Amino acid sequence: MPEEFFLKYLPFLIAGGLFIGFFGIAASIYTTRLRIKNGYPLEGTWGQKHYPKTDQESIERIKLLSQENAQLRAELGSIKDRLASVEKIVVDDTHKLTAEIEALRGPAN
Repeated sequence: MPEEFFLKYLPFLIAGGLFIGFFGIAASIYTTRLRIKNGYPLEGTWGQKHYPKTDQESIERIKLLSQENAQLRAELGSIKDRLASVEKIVVDDTHKLTAEIEALRGPAN
C-alpha cells in the first residue's frame, strides 16, 4: 500500500525537486550578477574574496577599444549609406532596362 502511494505521487516529487533545483541555480546566477553589477567582491569555493582587477592597463585598453568601436560604427554607418545608394541605382537601372526591352519588343509584335 505505501508503494502505491509513493508511485502515485512520484511525478510530482520529481517535478518539485527539479523546480527547487532550477530555482536555486537561477537565484545563484542572479545574486552573482547583482554582486558584479554593484562592485561587490565575488566569493571563491573556499570563501576567499575575488575583486575585479581595474589596473591602469585595463582602463587604457577599454578606452582604446571604445574609441575603435566608435570609429567602426561610424564607418559601418557610411557603408550602409553607400549600399543604399548602390541598391537604388541597381534597382532603378533594372527597371529602366526592363522597360526598354519591353519597348523594343512591343512594336515588333
